[in-house]
Amino acid sequence: MTKKINLFANLKSDFSSGLVVFLVALPLCLGIALASGAPLFSGIISGVIGGIVVGYLSQSHVSVSGPAAGLTAIVLTAITDLGSFNSFLLAVLIAGIIQLILGFVKAGTISNYFPNNVIEGMLAGIGVIIILKQIPHAFGYDPDFEGDEAFFQLDGENSFSEIFQVVNHVQLGSIIIALISLSILILWNKIAFLKSIKLVPPALVAVIVSILLNEFFIQSGSNLAILKEHLVSLPVPTSLEEFKNIIVTPDFSAISNSKVWIIAITIAVVASIETLLCIEASDRMDALKRYTNTNVELKAQGIGNILSALLGGLPMTSVVVRTTANNTAGAKSKMSTIIHGCLLLVSVLAIPTVLNKIPLATLAAVLLMVGYKLANPATVKHFWEKGKYQFIPFIATFGAVVFTDLLKGVALGMIISVIFVLKGNMKRAYNFRKEQYQDGDVIHIDLAQEVSFLNKAAIKETIASIPSNSKVVINASDTVYIAHDVLDLIKEFKKIRSKEENIKVKLVGFKEAYDLENSGEDEKHVFVESKKNN
Repeated sequence: MTKKINLFANLKSDFSSGLVVFLVALPLCLGIALASGAPLFSGIISGVIGGIVVGYLSQSHVSVSGPAAGLTAIVLTAITDLGSFNSFLLAVLIAGIIQLILGFVKAGTISNYFPNNVIEGMLAGIGVIIILKQIPHAFGYDPDFEGDEAFFQLDGENSFSEIFQVVNHVQLGSIIIALISLSILILWNKIAFLKSIKLVPPALVAVIVSILLNEFFIQSGSNLAILKEHLVSLPVPTSLEEFKNIIVTPDFSAISNSKVWIIAITIAVVASIETLLCIEASDRMDALKRYTNTNVELKAQGIGNILSALLGGLPMTSVVVRTTANNTAGAKSKMSTIIHGCLLLVSVLAIPTVLNKIPLATLAAVLLMVGYKLANPATVKHFWEKGKYQFIPFIATFGAVVFTDLLKGVALGMIISVIFVLKGNMKRAYNFRKEQYQDGDVIHIDLAQEVSFLNKAAIKETIASIPSNSKVVINASDTVYIAHDVLDLIKEFKKIRSKEENIKVKLVGFKEAYDLENSGEDEKHVFVESKKNN
């Protein structure tokens, strides 16, 4: 049973993180719309609905939904082939209905079969992409749109060659503002007094300082002034009629067009896979290790895409960059996502001229910090130490994501992981058993000889169904191999959830190298004693 969440319980931290996500999402929504060949406001509409509607309906605590860079090529080709943005919106609406159906048939459970090393490889790869893509913006070179995650760019360059082009297009004002912004972002969490001011996120301070500094450059006539093409470029409607034109509706007369249906199925499949990957990643990021019902997530995404299509917005997914920014900024609940959607809506309608003063170099600094969090070298070291069966899928996914795209990278990592598992399990069967119990009985979970990441879903479901105030014995006496994914699940269950829900856990037969027996010794002692007393 899903616990009822008090959305206002952590309003201070959630408002602060929602503000950071809003600052990150604004240029991404515009950039993705621009790259997709769609009206600029279609990206904002998708971001608003992704934040408010999907944010409310989703059970994820930290993920953020909005227009996705991974769909830009599909959207651009679709609009061109259909010859009409209105016809494309019909395809998005049908895609939303398909996602809704996928949620009801429980297709979201496939996310349980994504191994952690592949997910971590994907995140690290995206982190490197963000860093590579934002370096030019930090130097004042902005020919490539914000939000591009493809190795080969629309301007003919690639992620590496674009950096070399920066040498010929350096804008000193942008460099100064990017460095000042980075300094604020780094020092804010190192100086005790500033760190204690939780309501004011450092990203907002960096944005305000950059706007004021650039205004000073402009007023003083300095050649350091950052020109319009290097600032956020949000359309500014000047009349009610222009506001009305923002809302574009689907062309239902195109329902018989076979291309519309093919595009709809393509968007539904790609958007659903990207969402499930992001949800699995966001659950890994969540400090409280809360699990998201991925079937509910697919339903939420479906409703979001239906509404987005009806209002003239782009298709959406749960997106890694904004999710990481949200988690890094200290989000505690999905209220942060909802706040970011509300800020997008209010700000683009009320203060677009102010937003258009934000230098892209400042937002590049914010994203560079997000990229570093994802591509932390410690992650590579961690998987190297776990051995070749963990490291090879991780590094293959990492490299393929950087040099191709997210889906191809994950597909390669999955293929390698499956090959390793099949090789190790060719002659071994898996047996998982949970005894029937009544209140007060001890629940026994016996692990088989070989436990791979393919068994993660069943174990995850079993652990999630264990009631509060229970006594549990997890027995690995006959187990030769346990996947790190399953070990992580058991470790998180023992260290975090067991304490929160007063579950007494005893581990039997686990090797010391797994670092499970050493955690929670007090709880184990209490459990043994209570068992004796009974």
